Formats: sequence, structure tokens, C-alpha cells
Amino acid sequence: MDGMTRRGFISRSSKGMLTVVGGAAVAALPGKARAVSANDRVVMAVIGVGGRGRDVSRQFVNSRGAVMAYVCDADEKRIGSYPDQLERLQKRAPKAVQDMRRVFDDKEVDAVLVSTCDHWHGLATVWACQAGKDVYVEKPPCHNLWEGQRMVEAARKYNRVVQCGLQNRSAAYALAAREYIESGKLGDIPLVKVYNMKGGGPFTCPPDSPKPDGLDYDLYLGPAPSRPFNEGHCHGGWKMWWAYGGGDMGDDGIHQLDLARFALGDPPPPKVVTASGGRLAFPDDREVPDTQTVTFEYERRTMTFELTEYSPYMIKAGDDVRNGDKYPFWPTNATRIEFYGTRGLMYLGHHGCGWQVIRENGEVVDGGYGRQANDEHRANFLDCVRTRNRPAADIETGVASNLLVHYGNMGVRVGGRRMVVDPQTLQAADNEVDALFKREYREPFAIPEQV
Repeated sequence: MDGMTRRGFISRSSKGMLTVVGGAAVAALPGKARAVSANDRVVMAVIGVGGRGRDVSRQFVNSRGAVMAYVCDADEKRIGSYPDQLERLQKRAPKAVQDMRRVFDDKEVDAVLVSTCDHWHGLATVWACQAGKDVYVEKPPCHNLWEGQRMVEAARKYNRVVQCGLQNRSAAYALAAREYIESGKLGDIPLVKVYNMKGGGPFTCPPDSPKPDGLDYDLYLGPAPSRPFNEGHCHGGWKMWWAYGGGDMGDDGIHQLDLARFALGDPPPPKVVTASGGRLAFPDDREVPDTQTVTFEYERRTMTFELTEYSPYMIKAGDDVRNGDKYPFWPTNATRIEFYGTRGLMYLGHHGCGWQVIRENGEVVDGGYGRQANDEHRANFLDCVRTRNRPAADIETGVASNLLVHYGNMGVRVGGRRMVVDPQTLQAADNEVDALFKREYREPFAIPEQV
């Protein structure tokens, strides 16, 4: 368990300082708005039906463990014919709505899948918990650290199951790699390298334009600052702006960072973080970096993170690796982790890429093929909805991994910075950095100080 889980999570007091609240994690959660038996399908709603929302909600339905009662998106065109597709799969017609609050008002709904743009994850999760719904929230769980704290508080206060879409934690091969490290066969591990290095090209933002028909733009913006409609800030490019996400470190890099933390036994937060980067390959219209390096300093370990979005020779493994008896070519695998132990080097890949251990003379001495754990992760969530156990990627653990993303991005946003982390407050004793721990929320889409 990570340090924040052991000590209880961190929250802000009314004076703006951070104080410890809550106790140690427990195995099960009491209470349920509507009892769900082992034979019942969990009644769910999908909130946000872009590509990811459709994929995951369809998989929930195909598992026969859940039924989608609602399809929700601020953009009617995105909803499109998807309710009809789900009706054919589950033999029940879901309701189509634009405002997620209609979902939360329906007492039949047991749980929601939050697959919106990142800037909505926190508020949607808090609202769902307050309404007595369990939550499967896609990664990254939170837009900023303060928001993550409120999400944890809401899950605990309202006794909700909140699973983050960090499915590597449900993968058998990842657990095997963790057990190998815990056995001591790698020796001490003073250095870990985490990679998120992919191809890409320049981003050009179009000019502002009239809002398209069918889009409730006020709902789309939600907690984000008000601005005129621009397709480059919406479906066509929201990941390029700090108002809506955390760059590719938050979008994809969090998978590797979370997997590294999992394999290392979920260590407490780092003591020092150094982050730099920017638009170095393409001086284009984006705000987020196309090149980023972060160093996390722990008690007796250093972990680095490297990101590129311009390197086509770095390759994400395909399904032949992720679901087969095959390893990636590690030197150009875009999303790998390297554990440099005193007795061996472990390569570990995300989403089914397996692991291998190498010693002197390049000898491979151990390893295991991987398989993606999407089905297992969804099944774990549905099982926890019924049993009230904590899920594999509980919100507290997800926020602890997201913390590394926040540090890496905050350092870049202030022009590169070495940040000494206070172990109690998690702040950096740097006013410019700490100003980014919480966003300015746009009313009425603000997360309250007390959830």
C-alpha cells in the first residue's frame, strides 16, 4: 500500500493548508443505494460517448454483467445511433440525455462509467458519489491534485466503489512481475526508467467558429473556463490544452507510471521532483509539451519519465504482442518500464506486453508473456459493486499515481523547476507551482470544499 493510503488521505483546510484526514483503508464498504445480487446485471450509465466511452460501455454490456440504462453526452451528434446499437446488444433501449444530472437523479442506476474529457472526471465522480452511484472513471482520474483529494473524500464519505481505468492492476503478468521484484531476485532497484515516447506531428488550431447544432457547449465546458467555441478546443483537439487535460503524460503516460508504482509495491510520494520540457519539436499551437523529462527522487531510488510526441520509430505494441505469446522489441517499445536492479534488469510493458529479466552477457533469465486485462478490470469493478470490496484500482491509488503526472506537468508549466515535496502537505513550497494545485472552477460546475 502506498504512503497516502496508510496514513489517510490529504485534504485542504479552510485556510488553504493541507491536513491529514481519515484512517487506514478497509477491505469493504458499507451501504448501497440499491442492493445488487450476484445474479443481477448492474444498471449503469455511460457518460461521454466518444471512442473510449463506446468501447468500454459496449464491453460492459457484452460481459452480460451490466446493462446501460442511459447514454449521456453534451453533444447530441456524438450520441447519434449509439442507443440503438446498445438496444440490439442488451435487448433494452437506453435513454439518451445530454445532462448527466438526469442520470444521477434516477434511483435505478447503480453505477456510472465516466468517459468524458479529462476536465469533467472529478466533478462527475463527486456528483455520482453524492447521488449514491458507484463509479468507473477513466484515466487520468483527476485534473489537479486538489480535485483528486475531493474525489477520494467523496468515495469514502458516501461509501462508494470508485474504480480508475488503470487496468494494468488487474493483469496477472503485472502481478507476477511485482512478486518477482518483491522476491529480491532483482536485488535493490536504485533506478527505474519510465517511457512514453511516440510519434506525432504539429498541431494547428482552427479559428473560433459558431457552435454546432446539438452541442450544449456550456455543459461541455463544465468546470473549464468560458471561451468562444473552437473545434480545436473540443473534439478535435482538447488534449492539447491545460484547461481540459494533462497532455500525453496524463493521457497515456499515467498507465506506465501507475504500473511502475504497482510493481514497486506502491511507494509513498517522491521527496523531490525535477521537470522540464516544452514544444521543442513543433513550435505549434498546442499548450502541452511534445517533449518532457521528469525525475522523481525517493528515499533510495530515482525514477525518470521521458515523453516524446514526434518519434515514429518508437512503437506501441499491437495485439499480436498484447494478446499473444510474443514480446516487444524492447529498445523501440514506446511504453515500457526498465527496472535497473543490482542483480538484473527487468523490462515491463503495459497492456499485455509482458516482462523479461536480463543479466550479464544479455542472458534472459526469467519473464512472462502478458495479456491485456480489460475484461478482468471490468469484472473486478462489477464484483466490487456487489460485494462492496475495494477495487483493484481504487480511487485513492489512482490519485496517488496521478500525483506524479501533476508534478511533471506543473514543473513544465512554470518553465522547468526542481520541486521539494513536503511529505505532509504534498506541496512544493513554491508559490508559482502550488498555484497549480487547484484550478479556478466555473460556476455552477464547481467542486465544493466539503463534498
